[in-house]
Amino acid sequence: MVANRSIRRRLAGVIYRAMARSTLKPAQAPWSPQSWRSKKALQLPSYPDQGEVDRVMAEIARLPPLVTSWEVEGLKEQIAAAAQGEYFLLQGGDCAESFAECRSETIANKLKILLQMSLVLVLGTRRRVIRVGRFAGQYAKPRSQDLETRDGETLHTYRGDLVNRLPFTREDRTPDPQRMLRGYERSALTLNFIRGLIEGGFADLHHTEYWDLGFVKHSPHAAEYRQIVAAIGESIRFMDTLGYVDADQMRRVDFFSSHEGLHLPYEQAQTRQVPHRTGWYNLAAHMPWIGLRTADPEGAHVEYFRGISNPIGVKVGPGTDRDQLLRLLDLLHPEDEPGRLTLIHRFGAQRIAHELPALVKIVKESGKTVLWCCDPMHGNTEKLSDGTKTRRFDNIRSELEQALDLHDELGGRLGGVHFELTGDDVTECIGGARGLREADLKRAYLTQVDPRLNYEQALELAMIVARHVGGDGRGDGAD
Repeated sequence: MVANRSIRRRLAGVIYRAMARSTLKPAQAPWSPQSWRSKKALQLPSYPDQGEVDRVMAEIARLPPLVTSWEVEGLKEQIAAAAQGEYFLLQGGDCAESFAECRSETIANKLKILLQMSLVLVLGTRRRVIRVGRFAGQYAKPRSQDLETRDGETLHTYRGDLVNRLPFTREDRTPDPQRMLRGYERSALTLNFIRGLIEGGFADLHHTEYWDLGFVKHSPHAAEYRQIVAAIGESIRFMDTLGYVDADQMRRVDFFSSHEGLHLPYEQAQTRQVPHRTGWYNLAAHMPWIGLRTADPEGAHVEYFRGISNPIGVKVGPGTDRDQLLRLLDLLHPEDEPGRLTLIHRFGAQRIAHELPALVKIVKESGKTVLWCCDPMHGNTEKLSDGTKTRRFDNIRSELEQALDLHDELGGRLGGVHFELTGDDVTECIGGARGLREADLKRAYLTQVDPRLNYEQALELAMIVARHVGGDGRGDGAD
């Protein structure tokens, strides 16, 4: 049955592309990997030497790709299935990766928490889970200001390790093109380690003890999580006994990478054509996305994204109006290709009920199919009196629960979640099962930019989704 559905989706994709080529459409300007340069580009650094930028881009373009086109197309097929209710998208990872944290323990811990969350979601939702990590490229961040002033000195804002360094000195904050090459190398090391772990059986459902984080046993949800593991283990042993399970399938899972396609010179350098396929692929990640601040239909980022063949995400939220959304659908999803577009909504707990229904209605009226995904993190960021950024778990949970309910009420489905999280024992978001307070933030506040969920807060949210989706009568993917 799964194989038949996969074949049908592939045929549908072929038919859609054939119809698109044969149907008369308003002419669009020619696209190339560098055509974004003719548009207004926001959130890009000002480099002191453009010649050095060009030299670094040329060097990256000669290096092997980080991902492959068949991996990209495989993810697109799974996202198409998620839009039909057969899969559920779990997308999560660091707000901003740092070069210094490209370490085996840090990478393995992120993999562990995503595997734990996916286990909860598989059992609760009764759907297969698409695991997409915000890693191996999440090195650039949008910022509110280009410049930062301290004690009378004004320097470039820190825009992530792909661009400059965090310490507030002129040398550190000056954008350095060589850091794009360092970002490529760190991404390659991260992906190589993840692939090695997965191929070596790290994700084997027979051995979920490999995924244990030492501190999980202290979590208020430890007992519930152990029950889930035990239930899945018993089911697998039963199917093993009957000979219904392919042992190799149980030993490994698909894992995909994603990052915000913010730094367009870096993305352009890794945009390529491949043998036996039409079009261009961004081979820096399986699923790049456009952030809310760069989602202007007439801007450089949308221009770049409209030409790549990857499945892509677009953040929508406060300020996304009807005309903008319809134009984004027209530019980024013109052929209604299955699996092409994921809309990641981020409003904040206080605004989602008022603003989400209008966007869902607009997409329905367009007749196009997208995967709806909830990012309950970014709309709920706040600053405390001492300037510390945090997020309240109650607000994150509230936005997520409202999103689940609203999509049900609107006759659709929430097909995925998008979290900033870490597998480490951090204290960056207030609340959760242990009731972290403002005073607790100082114990382990490690993020360089935005606050992340720790392992037990992330696991708690996965359980909320599992209970809701598993109890809505549509766990089998039916409409």
